[in-house]
Amino acid sequence: METLLLYLAAGAFAGTLAGLFGVGGGLVIVPVLVFIFKGQGIGEAVIVHLAIGTSLATIVFTAISSVRAHHQRGAVRWDVTRRLTPGIVAGALVGAVIADAMPAPVLRLFFAVFELTVAGLLWWNHQPAAHRGLPGIVGMGVAGSVIGAVSSIVGIGGGTLTVPFLSWCNVHLRQAVATSSACGLPIALAGALGFLIMGWNEAQLPALATGYIYWPAFAGIGIASVLFAPLGAKLAHALPVTTLRKFFALFLAALGVRMLLY
Repeated sequence: METLLLYLAAGAFAGTLAGLFGVGGGLVIVPVLVFIFKGQGIGEAVIVHLAIGTSLATIVFTAISSVRAHHQRGAVRWDVTRRLTPGIVAGALVGAVIADAMPAPVLRLFFAVFELTVAGLLWWNHQPAAHRGLPGIVGMGVAGSVIGAVSSIVGIGGGTLTVPFLSWCNVHLRQAVATSSACGLPIALAGALGFLIMGWNEAQLPALATGYIYWPAFAGIGIASVLFAPLGAKLAHALPVTTLRKFFALFLAALGVRMLLY
């Protein structure tokens, strides 16, 4: 029961932050799951992989909820989503293969460095200046592949990569955020499937896990994150987001450092 409450609390926190800042909850879910799994005595060799695979699976919940809300406001660029999705799916599957090949300490280091980078970008609120239009089929395929692969490796929905890319390509920020939420669904589905397949025969997995997805955590975090994401969106209109963004950046930096010192 205590562990289930931890999963629900993690999902509530991640969902609120996702709604408040538009940043995928995976940046919070992965390190929190690593610490919870360690407390459960799960094998060190699979803890980080299991946390990332489970995080991707939970993002399916939040992605569906988020894209529905953005679609109702007419903000999703479905033409862009369709052009990015093939590369995203391929990249996410390849990312799962790459992550599976990484020893746990290397994967943990990769995640920590990525999280610290995102914390820095949030702190300075960096958005690339609009530079050009959207690329052609090949360029969109390459961009989607990179977004999908990196997002899959670190267990996130891809917003920290998709939004800057689309903004750089002259897509309005509101549409970029909405389109990013739509792209998060194929990232989560393909990435979770890849982690499920790659961990299928892993000997150190705990009971109630299929591949690198741990179902009790998936259920608790997924349900709570969907319930609390609207709260975050509501708070975004009532609280000083600039100040909160800096606190969130510090929080992510602390999680990144903690992962480095794990």
